[in-house]
Amino acid sequence: MAISALQQERAKYQPKLPKALQGNVKAIEGKATESVADQTEIKKLFPNTYGLPLITFQASDTKPSFPAFNVGVILSGGQAPGGHNVISGIFDGLKALNPDNKLFGFLGGPGGYVDNKYMELTAEIVDEYRNTGGFDIIGSGRTKLEEKAQFDKGLENCKALNISAVVIIGGDDSNTNACVLAEYYASINAGVQVIGCPKTIDGDLKNEMIETSFGFDTACKVYSELIGNIMRDANSAKKYWHFIKLMGRSASHIALECALQTHPNICLISEEVASKKQTLGEVVDYIADVIAKRAESGLNFGIALIPEGVIEFIPEMNTLISELNDLLAEGTATAQAFQHVKKSHRVDWTAEKLSSKSSVVFRSLPEGIANQLTLDRDPHGNVQVSKIETEKLLIEMVEAELAERKLEGKYKGKFGAQNHFFGYEGRCAAPSNFDADYCYSLGFNAAVLIANGKTGYMSSVRNTTAPASEWIAGGVPITMMMNMERRHGHMKPVIQKALVELDGKPFSFFASQREKWAVETDFVYPGPIQYFGPSDVCDRVSETLKLEKA
Repeated sequence: MAISALQQERAKYQPKLPKALQGNVKAIEGKATESVADQTEIKKLFPNTYGLPLITFQASDTKPSFPAFNVGVILSGGQAPGGHNVISGIFDGLKALNPDNKLFGFLGGPGGYVDNKYMELTAEIVDEYRNTGGFDIIGSGRTKLEEKAQFDKGLENCKALNISAVVIIGGDDSNTNACVLAEYYASINAGVQVIGCPKTIDGDLKNEMIETSFGFDTACKVYSELIGNIMRDANSAKKYWHFIKLMGRSASHIALECALQTHPNICLISEEVASKKQTLGEVVDYIADVIAKRAESGLNFGIALIPEGVIEFIPEMNTLISELNDLLAEGTATAQAFQHVKKSHRVDWTAEKLSSKSSVVFRSLPEGIANQLTLDRDPHGNVQVSKIETEKLLIEMVEAELAERKLEGKYKGKFGAQNHFFGYEGRCAAPSNFDADYCYSLGFNAAVLIANGKTGYMSSVRNTTAPASEWIAGGVPITMMMNMERRHGHMKPVIQKALVELDGKPFSFFASQREKWAVETDFVYPGPIQYFGPSDVCDRVSETLKLEKA
């Protein structure tokens, strides 16, 4: 494999660790925990792993002795920058505990765990992937670990390799599966621990113990660079409005962070749309108002950031989508019947099966968008919003609104639009300094959690706005983050997604600036991720974290 000059230099970077993990370590147990909601139901479902204490690691004068043990690691779900550093952190942590420890990677995600596809990760292999983006060291997959047969097969494979612990690196759903797996293994005294690591560029796996999910920092910096480049182009040509859809189905953290970094004229925040119970028409009016206001100053260009999931947060659309999810839920009679309907008749067929209000909304949509809403569901039974061209829908509706205003003499500008979707561009970028350090610490920390006999925990590294040496390492019980949600038409225990807090400092700061950004051309051009140079350029943390911890 050819290696770029940057990758050669980047391989030399040694990620930093919290002081507590740099030598001998002792575990300090905190208070017992409870789930964020639905405590009775969650406790009943997880009797062996519910209520575990928080764990904090501290430096120790005593060198503990650990017998050799083997660990398996799984990359689960979509890629996020820094996954390779989590694995290198696990590897180095294991070798620091006992040089005879071994690390096995299950290939292709959770499916490899079930099908016993694996490779031993040696120093030679791991060294090739340090500080690189992607998940290609062992690959990832979206197989869900939910069935007893899968658990038993995985256990059989662990026993064959003498694996006593498994680390699952994934998002909220993957870590939910990790929690279920940990509970099952604990219930049968399987002798296999399960530890999770928080991964998702969407940023919706966070709480007071998980300050950020890895990959978010890098992805937002990559997207912000691209947004800045487009801003330069818009400010140069002065003739286009650029509608940029950004990753984030369930939350608007990426859109908010990129807005804080770049100062767009418009940035929709899905959670605010939901809170204000805005209709699709009201969202369109807001965008048109900003465009018209800038046009009064001769500024017929601008930037609008659109979270990919905003359409689900519009109440009338949310109700419609919820009905569609139930109507087209896998295995239902209606879902099967839908497959036999001619494509040209599917909109009418579907509309007839909806409530009267949702049917009206569904029929009001452009046919292309209506059809997109009926596409195959994702593995969780939800509409695949990334395939819904929300930015094009908004452009079309804004264009119609501006045309109507022009006829009424209320708008005299020119509207030309370009659409973009930034998604894959950020998922496998080489990690920023922050993510390189954070991921390595998460992995090393996971190894220490295993050595201390913990299971059903997620690796936790906090105080992340401070220098890495001052970060706080430990573990948080996964059950602490769980609640009950409707999935595939049934209530299931899942990790609660973290939405943008409208009373939080990041959104409050954004809200205080957006009117100014709307009418002025106050663009910021962040440029590419920097690895080498002044610390205020190379080691800056996300705007979100800075504001949250201010």
